[in-house]
Amino acid sequence: MNNYNDKPWFKFLSNKYVWVMLFFGAWMLFLDNYSYFDHRLLNNEIEELENNKKYYQEEIKKDKQNIKQLKNPDQIEKYAREKYYMKKDSEDIYIIEFEGDTLQKNK
Repeated sequence: MNNYNDKPWFKFLSNKYVWVMLFFGAWMLFLDNYSYFDHRLLNNEIEELENNKKYYQEEIKKDKQNIKQLKNPDQIEKYAREKYYMKKDSEDIYIIEFEGDTLQKNK
């Protein structure tokens, strides 16, 4: 006759505390609002938002420097000439493009 009470695994699995701990562990990993998987997703979102924050702070610094430079009338003229190809009435503008400077069109 086989007596299951003599088996160590049966004693382990028949313990009510083991079942409570297994249930609690499964609940915390999968079902709870603060589950492990939800925390992983939220941590990834936080990391992505912090990277975006750093990028935008650097862009703000660059823009502040550009604004500071554009308070000088000579810099405004230089910026308009380079960015928007503006010219004086008595000038001609020639745009020279080198091979590799322009984007290739997809065929």
